[in-house]
Amino acid sequence: MDPTNINPDENRKRMLQGELYFAFHPDLVADRHRSEVACHNYNNAGDVTRRRRVELWRDVIGDSSPMPPQGTTSEEDEQLLASYPWVHAPLHIDYGTNLRVGEGVFINFNLTVLDTCLVTIGARTLLGPNVSIYSGTHPEDPFLRNGTNGVSQLAKVQSLELQAWSRKMCLSSGS
Repeated sequence: MDPTNINPDENRKRMLQGELYFAFHPDLVADRHRSEVACHNYNNAGDVTRRRRVELWRDVIGDSSPMPPQGTTSEEDEQLLASYPWVHAPLHIDYGTNLRVGEGVFINFNLTVLDTCLVTIGARTLLGPNVSIYSGTHPEDPFLRNGTNGVSQLAKVQSLELQAWSRKMCLSSGS
């Protein structure tokens, strides 16, 4: 399949609606690369302030809305940032922009999210280590799949509801 003949807006729309789409279109490759760089920065931040960790998280999910102004003390700043999730590195997220995380969420290390379409983690949810959420899957027909040359993916919206608790779980569009 020649990715230059694919309308990027239509391809993205198909992806977000869970229809067959071409995952290797240059626009989607660039989006995944942006997320890969943001995840790398998050994972390698080291010992940083809570505010810096929130800024890095917002880079991962593509959130450019204004943050609260910095507090005068670290305790005050922590209160201002209380609605943002606590996320332990490392994490791996395909796009980030299709991930919605509610308030009061805790995410332990080794989170993997393939957010080819909307993935929602409800408010006050606790995720243990090694949780994987996959919204993407592939056609069973090998001619459609055709490696990186085919219409290679489908997707399904994934959601963990309000106040869920999970550990070492794999939530997949094929499950």
